[in-house]
Amino acid sequence: MKRRILFVDDEPNILKGLQRSLRPLRNNWEMGFETGGENALKRLETEAFDVIISDMRMPDMDGGQLLGLVQAKYPEMVRIVLSGHADRELAMKSVKSAHQYLAKPCEKRQLVSAVNRACSLRDLMNKKALQNVVTAIGAMPALPDLYSRIMDAVTSEKASVAMVGEIISEDIGMTAKILQLVNSSFFAMPRHVATPAEAAVILGIDVLKTLVLTLEVFSAYKKSTMDILPIGKIHEHCVNTGILAQKIARLEKRDKKIMDNAMIAGVLHDLGRLILAESFPDEYREIMAKVKDEGIRVHQAEAAVMGVSHAEIGGYLLGLWGLPDNIVEGVVFHHKPSDCITDLFDLCGMVHIANTMEYYERLMPGRWEQLEGLDETYLHQFGLNRRISFWRDQLRSGF
Repeated sequence: MKRRILFVDDEPNILKGLQRSLRPLRNNWEMGFETGGENALKRLETEAFDVIISDMRMPDMDGGQLLGLVQAKYPEMVRIVLSGHADRELAMKSVKSAHQYLAKPCEKRQLVSAVNRACSLRDLMNKKALQNVVTAIGAMPALPDLYSRIMDAVTSEKASVAMVGEIISEDIGMTAKILQLVNSSFFAMPRHVATPAEAAVILGIDVLKTLVLTLEVFSAYKKSTMDILPIGKIHEHCVNTGILAQKIARLEKRDKKIMDNAMIAGVLHDLGRLILAESFPDEYREIMAKVKDEGIRVHQAEAAVMGVSHAEIGGYLLGLWGLPDNIVEGVVFHHKPSDCITDLFDLCGMVHIANTMEYYERLMPGRWEQLEGLDETYLHQFGLNRRISFWRDQLRSGF
Protein backbone atom coordinates (compact mmCIF):
# COMPACT_ATOMS: atom_id res chain seq x y z
CA MET A 1 0.00 0.00 0.00
CA LYS A 2 1.39 3.40 -1.01
CA ARG A 3 2.15 6.10 1.54
CA ARG A 4 0.35 9.39 0.93
CA ILE A 5 2.64 12.39 1.53
CA LEU A 6 1.62 16.08 1.48
CA PHE A 7 4.38 18.67 0.97
CA VAL A 8 3.74 22.29 1.98
CA ASP A 9 5.85 25.35 1.11
CA ASP A 10 5.08 28.95 0.26
CA GLU A 11 7.42 28.95 -2.76
CA PRO A 12 6.00 27.18 -5.87
CA ASN A 13 9.49 26.72 -7.36
CA ILE A 14 10.62 24.73 -4.31
CA LEU A 15 7.55 22.49 -4.58
CA LYS A 16 8.24 21.95 -8.29
CA GLY A 17 11.82 21.02 -7.47
CA LEU A 18 10.65 18.53 -4.87
CA GLN A 19 8.16 17.07 -7.32
CA ARG A 20 10.90 16.53 -9.93
CA SER A 21 13.44 15.03 -7.52
CA LEU A 22 10.92 12.70 -5.89
CA ARG A 23 9.33 11.45 -9.12
CA PRO A 24 11.26 8.12 -8.92
CA LEU A 25 9.34 7.40 -5.71
CA ARG A 26 5.90 7.58 -7.32
CA ASN A 27 5.56 3.78 -7.23
CA ASN A 28 5.87 3.89 -3.42
CA TRP A 29 4.42 7.30 -2.57
CA GLU A 30 1.35 9.23 -3.66
CA MET A 31 2.39 12.86 -3.29
CA GLY A 32 0.50 16.12 -3.01
CA PHE A 33 2.00 19.62 -3.12
CA GLU A 34 0.36 22.74 -1.67
CA THR A 35 1.46 26.36 -1.39
CA GLY A 36 0.89 27.59 2.16
CA GLY A 37 -0.85 26.34 5.25
CA GLU A 38 -4.39 27.44 4.36
CA ASN A 39 -4.34 25.49 1.10
CA ALA A 40 -2.92 22.46 2.90
CA LEU A 41 -5.72 22.51 5.49
CA LYS A 42 -8.39 22.81 2.80
CA ARG A 43 -6.95 19.79 1.00
CA LEU A 44 -6.87 17.77 4.21
CA GLU A 45 -10.61 18.34 4.59
CA THR A 46 -11.24 16.22 1.48
CA GLU A 47 -8.20 13.91 1.26
CA ALA A 48 -6.41 11.68 3.77
CA PHE A 49 -2.61 11.66 4.00
CA ASP A 50 -0.20 9.58 6.06
CA VAL A 51 2.48 12.27 6.32
CA ILE A 52 2.67 16.06 6.08
CA ILE A 53 6.06 17.71 5.44
CA SER A 54 6.04 21.48 5.89
CA ASP A 55 8.46 24.36 5.49
CA MET A 56 8.97 26.30 8.71
CA ARG A 57 8.99 29.94 7.62
CA MET A 58 5.85 30.81 5.66
CA PRO A 59 3.76 34.02 5.62
CA ASP A 60 0.31 34.11 7.27
CA MET A 61 0.73 30.64 8.80
CA ASP A 62 4.17 29.22 9.66
CA GLY A 63 5.02 25.54 9.88
CA GLY A 64 4.57 25.47 13.63
CA GLN A 65 1.02 26.81 13.44
CA LEU A 66 0.13 24.49 10.58
CA LEU A 67 1.41 21.34 12.28
CA GLY A 68 -0.27 22.34 15.53
CA LEU A 69 -3.63 22.44 13.72
CA VAL A 70 -2.87 19.17 11.93
CA GLN A 71 -2.00 17.55 15.25
CA ALA A 72 -5.33 18.62 16.72
CA LYS A 73 -7.47 17.61 13.73
CA TYR A 74 -5.52 14.63 12.34
CA PRO A 75 -3.41 13.24 15.22
CA GLU A 76 -2.64 10.02 13.35
CA MET A 77 -0.62 11.86 10.68
CA VAL A 78 3.18 11.89 10.80
CA ARG A 79 4.33 15.52 10.99
CA ILE A 80 7.75 16.60 9.67
CA VAL A 81 9.35 20.04 9.50
CA LEU A 82 11.77 21.02 6.73
CA SER A 83 13.66 24.08 7.95
CA GLY A 84 16.59 26.13 6.76
CA HIS A 85 19.64 26.47 8.99
CA ALA A 86 18.59 29.96 10.08
CA ASP A 87 15.16 28.64 11.12
CA ARG A 88 16.42 25.62 13.06
CA GLU A 89 16.31 27.27 16.47
CA LEU A 90 12.85 28.69 15.73
CA ALA A 91 11.61 25.26 14.67
CA MET A 92 12.98 23.50 17.73
CA LYS A 93 11.44 26.03 20.10
CA SER A 94 8.05 26.54 18.53
CA VAL A 95 7.10 23.28 16.85
CA LYS A 96 6.19 20.92 19.66
CA SER A 97 3.85 19.08 17.32
CA ALA A 98 6.49 17.74 14.91
CA HIS A 99 7.74 14.16 14.89
CA GLN A 100 10.88 14.93 12.87
CA TYR A 101 13.03 17.95 11.97
CA LEU A 102 14.94 17.87 8.69
CA ALA A 103 17.36 20.59 7.59
CA LYS A 104 17.29 22.19 4.14
CA PRO A 105 18.70 21.21 1.74
CA CYS A 106 17.66 17.67 2.57
CA GLU A 107 19.07 14.67 0.70
CA LYS A 108 16.43 12.42 -0.82
CA ARG A 109 17.79 9.38 1.03
CA GLN A 110 17.47 11.16 4.37
CA LEU A 111 13.92 12.28 3.59
CA VAL A 112 12.83 8.80 2.53
CA SER A 113 14.43 7.25 5.62
CA ALA A 114 12.72 9.74 7.96
CA VAL A 115 9.30 9.14 6.40
CA ASN A 116 9.59 5.34 6.34
CA ARG A 117 10.92 5.21 9.88
CA ALA A 118 8.20 7.44 11.33
CA CYS A 119 5.44 5.60 9.43
CA SER A 120 6.76 2.23 10.57
CA LEU A 121 6.57 3.29 14.20
CA ARG A 122 3.05 4.66 13.74
CA ASP A 123 1.95 1.42 12.04
CA LEU A 124 3.26 -0.61 14.96
CA MET A 125 1.53 1.65 17.48
CA ASN A 126 -1.76 1.28 15.59
CA LYS A 127 -1.81 -2.52 15.33
CA LYS A 128 -5.05 -4.14 16.45
CA ALA A 129 -3.70 -6.20 19.38
CA LEU A 130 -2.13 -3.12 20.94
CA GLN A 131 -5.27 -1.05 20.46
CA ASN A 132 -7.38 -3.78 22.09
CA VAL A 133 -5.15 -3.82 25.17
CA VAL A 134 -4.98 -0.03 25.40
CA THR A 135 -8.78 0.23 25.08
CA ALA A 136 -9.22 -2.33 27.86
CA ILE A 137 -6.92 -0.34 30.15
CA GLY A 138 -9.41 2.52 30.02
CA ALA A 139 -7.01 5.31 31.00
CA MET A 140 -3.27 5.37 30.52
CA PRO A 141 -1.28 6.88 33.43
CA ALA A 142 -1.06 10.66 33.34
CA LEU A 143 2.21 12.51 33.62
CA PRO A 144 3.09 12.93 37.30
CA ASP A 145 2.58 16.42 38.72
CA LEU A 146 6.21 17.10 39.65
CA TYR A 147 7.43 16.09 36.21
CA SER A 148 4.81 18.33 34.58
CA ARG A 149 6.00 21.28 36.69
CA ILE A 150 9.59 20.63 35.64
CA MET A 151 8.55 20.42 31.98
CA ASP A 152 6.77 23.78 32.31
CA ALA A 153 9.89 25.26 33.89
CA VAL A 154 12.36 24.06 31.25
CA THR A 155 10.18 25.31 28.39
CA SER A 156 9.93 28.82 29.85
CA GLU A 157 12.14 31.67 28.70
CA LYS A 158 13.83 31.70 32.12
CA ALA A 159 14.68 27.99 32.09
CA SER A 160 17.75 27.00 34.10
CA VAL A 161 19.16 23.99 35.91
CA ALA A 162 18.85 25.94 39.15
CA MET A 163 15.10 26.29 38.59
CA VAL A 164 14.75 22.52 38.09
CA GLY A 165 16.74 21.91 41.26
CA GLU A 166 14.52 24.28 43.22
CA ILE A 167 11.35 22.49 42.09
CA ILE A 168 12.72 19.09 43.09
CA SER A 169 13.94 20.42 46.44
CA GLU A 170 10.34 21.38 47.33
CA ASP A 171 9.57 17.65 47.54
CA ILE A 172 11.57 16.17 50.42
CA GLY A 173 10.90 12.59 49.38
CA MET A 174 11.93 13.19 45.76
CA THR A 175 15.04 15.08 46.88
CA ALA A 176 16.10 12.11 49.03
CA LYS A 177 15.46 9.64 46.20
CA ILE A 178 17.33 11.69 43.59
CA LEU A 179 20.37 12.23 45.82
CA GLN A 180 20.44 8.59 46.87
CA LEU A 181 20.33 7.51 43.24
CA VAL A 182 22.85 10.04 41.93
CA ASN A 183 25.34 9.17 44.67
CA SER A 184 24.99 5.42 44.11
CA SER A 185 27.67 3.33 42.45
CA PHE A 186 25.63 3.35 39.23
CA PHE A 187 26.69 6.89 38.39
CA ALA A 188 30.25 6.68 39.76
CA MET A 189 30.30 10.39 40.59
CA PRO A 190 33.77 11.85 41.36
CA ARG A 191 32.39 13.58 44.47
CA HIS A 192 29.34 13.52 46.71
CA VAL A 193 26.34 15.38 45.27
CA ALA A 194 24.58 17.30 48.05
CA THR A 195 21.66 19.11 46.38
CA PRO A 196 19.23 18.63 43.47
CA ALA A 197 20.72 21.77 41.89
CA GLU A 198 24.15 20.10 41.84
CA ALA A 199 22.57 16.97 40.37
CA ALA A 200 20.98 19.06 37.61
CA VAL A 201 24.31 20.69 36.73
CA ILE A 202 26.23 17.40 36.67
CA LEU A 203 23.64 15.21 34.94
CA GLY A 204 21.92 17.75 32.74
CA ILE A 205 18.25 18.69 32.73
CA ASP A 206 17.08 15.94 30.35
CA VAL A 207 18.58 13.11 32.42
CA LEU A 208 17.32 14.61 35.67
CA LYS A 209 13.82 14.96 34.21
CA THR A 210 13.88 11.27 33.35
CA LEU A 211 14.98 10.27 36.83
CA VAL A 212 12.13 12.29 38.32
CA LEU A 213 9.65 10.77 35.86
CA THR A 214 10.69 7.19 36.50
CA LEU A 215 10.91 7.60 40.28
CA GLU A 216 7.40 9.10 40.37
CA VAL A 217 5.97 6.50 38.00
CA PHE A 218 7.54 3.52 39.75
CA SER A 219 6.30 4.69 43.16
CA ALA A 220 2.70 5.19 41.99
CA TYR A 221 1.68 1.58 41.59
CA LYS A 222 -0.61 -0.40 43.90
CA LYS A 223 0.56 -2.94 46.45
CA SER A 224 -1.20 -5.65 44.44
CA THR A 225 1.08 -4.86 41.50
CA MET A 226 4.09 -5.10 43.78
CA ASP A 227 2.91 -8.59 44.75
CA ILE A 228 3.12 -9.61 41.09
CA LEU A 229 6.36 -7.85 40.15
CA PRO A 230 9.54 -6.99 42.09
CA ILE A 231 9.14 -3.25 41.48
CA GLY A 232 12.36 -2.27 43.26
CA LYS A 233 14.47 -4.72 41.25
CA ILE A 234 12.87 -3.67 37.98
CA HIS A 235 13.56 -0.02 38.75
CA GLU A 236 17.19 -0.79 39.60
CA HIS A 237 17.55 -2.78 36.39
CA CYS A 238 16.04 0.06 34.32
CA VAL A 239 18.28 2.75 35.81
CA ASN A 240 21.37 0.59 35.38
CA THR A 241 20.38 -0.22 31.79
CA GLY A 242 19.98 3.49 31.06
CA ILE A 243 23.42 4.29 32.43
CA LEU A 244 25.00 1.49 30.38
CA ALA A 245 23.21 2.65 27.21
CA GLN A 246 24.50 6.16 27.82
CA LYS A 247 28.04 4.87 28.30
CA ILE A 248 27.86 2.82 25.10
CA ALA A 249 26.76 5.99 23.26
CA ARG A 250 29.71 7.83 24.78
CA LEU A 251 32.17 5.11 23.76
CA GLU A 252 30.77 5.37 20.23
CA LYS A 253 31.46 9.12 20.35
CA ARG A 254 27.83 10.19 19.91
CA ASP A 255 26.78 13.72 20.79
CA LYS A 256 25.36 14.66 24.20
CA LYS A 257 21.75 14.61 23.00
CA ILE A 258 22.07 11.02 21.82
CA MET A 259 23.86 10.02 25.03
CA ASP A 260 21.13 11.57 27.17
CA ASN A 261 18.36 10.04 25.07
CA ALA A 262 20.03 6.63 25.28
CA MET A 263 19.87 6.87 29.04
CA ILE A 264 16.25 8.07 28.99
CA ALA A 265 15.18 5.17 26.74
CA GLY A 266 17.06 2.71 28.94
CA VAL A 267 15.54 4.01 32.16
CA LEU A 268 12.02 3.80 30.70
CA HIS A 269 12.33 0.60 28.65
CA ASP A 270 10.38 -1.67 31.05
CA LEU A 271 7.68 0.83 31.97
CA GLY A 272 5.12 -1.23 30.06
CA ARG A 273 5.55 -4.15 32.48
CA LEU A 274 4.14 -2.02 35.29
CA ILE A 275 1.21 -0.85 33.18
CA LEU A 276 0.27 -4.39 32.17
CA ALA A 277 0.65 -5.82 35.68
CA GLU A 278 -1.39 -2.96 37.16
CA SER A 279 -4.17 -3.16 34.60
CA PHE A 280 -4.34 -6.94 34.07
CA PRO A 281 -3.21 -8.60 37.32
CA ASP A 282 -4.74 -12.03 36.57
CA GLU A 283 -3.26 -12.19 33.08
CA TYR A 284 0.10 -10.99 34.35
CA ARG A 285 0.22 -13.71 37.01
CA GLU A 286 -0.34 -16.15 34.15
CA ILE A 287 2.47 -14.47 32.21
CA MET A 288 4.93 -14.76 35.10
CA ALA A 289 3.96 -18.40 35.64
CA LYS A 290 4.55 -19.04 31.93
CA VAL A 291 8.01 -17.50 32.18
CA LYS A 292 8.85 -19.77 35.12
CA ASP A 293 7.33 -22.99 33.78
CA GLU A 294 8.39 -22.73 30.13
CA GLY A 295 11.68 -20.86 30.55
CA ILE A 296 10.76 -18.21 27.99
CA ARG A 297 11.43 -14.49 28.20
CA VAL A 298 8.90 -12.06 29.67
CA HIS A 299 8.08 -10.28 26.41
CA GLN A 300 7.47 -13.64 24.70
CA ALA A 301 5.08 -14.74 27.44
CA GLU A 302 3.27 -11.37 27.27
CA ALA A 303 2.79 -11.74 23.51
CA ALA A 304 1.52 -15.31 23.94
CA VAL A 305 -1.03 -14.37 26.61
CA MET A 306 -2.06 -10.85 25.55
CA GLY A 307 -0.93 -10.47 21.94
CA VAL A 308 1.27 -7.50 22.84
CA SER A 309 4.44 -6.97 24.88
CA HIS A 310 5.50 -4.44 27.49
CA ALA A 311 7.83 -2.85 24.92
CA GLU A 312 4.91 -1.79 22.72
CA ILE A 313 2.73 -0.70 25.64
CA GLY A 314 5.57 1.39 27.09
CA GLY A 315 6.29 2.94 23.71
CA TYR A 316 2.63 3.79 23.23
CA LEU A 317 2.49 5.60 26.57
CA LEU A 318 5.71 7.52 25.93
CA GLY A 319 4.35 8.53 22.53
CA LEU A 320 1.23 9.91 24.22
CA TRP A 321 3.46 11.79 26.65
CA GLY A 322 5.23 13.41 23.69
CA LEU A 323 8.72 11.96 24.09
CA PRO A 324 10.93 12.06 20.96
CA ASP A 325 10.48 9.30 18.39
CA ASN A 326 13.99 7.89 18.83
CA ILE A 327 13.32 7.39 22.56
CA VAL A 328 9.99 5.72 21.75
CA GLU A 329 11.83 3.50 19.24
CA GLY A 330 14.45 2.67 21.87
CA VAL A 331 11.67 1.35 24.11
CA VAL A 332 9.51 -0.34 21.45
CA PHE A 333 12.38 -2.21 19.77
CA HIS A 334 14.62 -2.94 22.75
CA HIS A 335 14.10 -6.70 22.34
CA LYS A 336 14.48 -6.82 18.55
CA PRO A 337 16.14 -3.68 17.16
CA SER A 338 16.39 -5.19 13.67
CA ASP A 339 12.65 -4.53 13.33
CA CYS A 340 13.37 -0.79 13.46
CA ILE A 341 13.96 0.96 10.13
CA THR A 342 17.30 2.70 10.57
CA ASP A 343 20.60 3.05 8.75
CA LEU A 344 22.77 3.57 11.82
CA PHE A 345 23.47 2.07 15.25
CA ASP A 346 20.81 3.91 17.22
CA LEU A 347 19.04 4.03 20.59
CA CYS A 348 17.09 0.79 20.10
CA GLY A 349 20.37 -1.09 19.62
CA MET A 350 22.10 0.63 22.54
CA VAL A 351 19.23 -0.17 24.91
CA HIS A 352 19.00 -3.74 23.57
CA ILE A 353 22.67 -4.42 24.28
CA ALA A 354 22.71 -2.53 27.60
CA ASN A 355 19.61 -4.44 28.74
CA THR A 356 21.32 -7.78 28.08
CA MET A 357 24.64 -6.65 29.57
CA GLU A 358 22.93 -5.56 32.78
CA TYR A 359 21.20 -8.92 33.09
CA TYR A 360 24.44 -10.88 32.73
CA GLU A 361 26.34 -8.60 35.09
CA ARG A 362 23.69 -9.17 37.75
CA LEU A 363 23.76 -12.92 37.08
CA MET A 364 27.54 -13.35 36.87
CA PRO A 365 29.20 -10.11 38.05
CA GLY A 366 32.58 -9.70 36.39
CA ARG A 367 32.58 -13.25 35.03
CA TRP A 368 30.56 -13.32 31.82
CA GLU A 369 32.36 -13.50 28.47
CA GLN A 370 29.51 -13.74 25.96
CA LEU A 371 25.98 -12.36 25.72
CA GLU A 372 23.22 -14.74 24.65
CA GLY A 373 19.89 -13.56 23.32
CA LEU A 374 21.15 -10.60 21.30
CA ASP A 375 19.61 -9.76 17.93
CA GLU A 376 22.25 -11.27 15.62
CA THR A 377 20.68 -9.74 12.52
CA TYR A 378 21.10 -6.27 14.00
CA LEU A 379 24.65 -6.94 15.23
CA HIS A 380 25.66 -8.19 11.80
CA GLN A 381 23.98 -5.25 10.04
CA PHE A 382 26.19 -2.74 11.85
CA GLY A 383 29.27 -4.92 12.46
CA LEU A 384 28.85 -4.77 16.24
CA ASN A 385 29.94 -8.29 17.21
CA ARG A 386 33.52 -7.23 17.81
CA ARG A 387 32.45 -4.21 19.84
CA ILE A 388 30.79 -6.29 22.59
CA SER A 389 34.06 -7.32 24.26
CA PHE A 390 35.40 -3.76 23.95
CA TRP A 391 32.30 -2.31 25.64
CA ARG A 392 32.45 -5.01 28.31
CA ASP A 393 36.04 -4.20 29.18
CA GLN A 394 35.41 -0.46 29.20
CA LEU A 395 32.18 -0.64 31.19
CA ARG A 396 33.07 -3.13 33.88
CA SER A 397 34.82 -0.50 35.95
CA GLY A 398 31.49 1.35 36.13
CA PHE A 399 29.33 -1.48 37.46
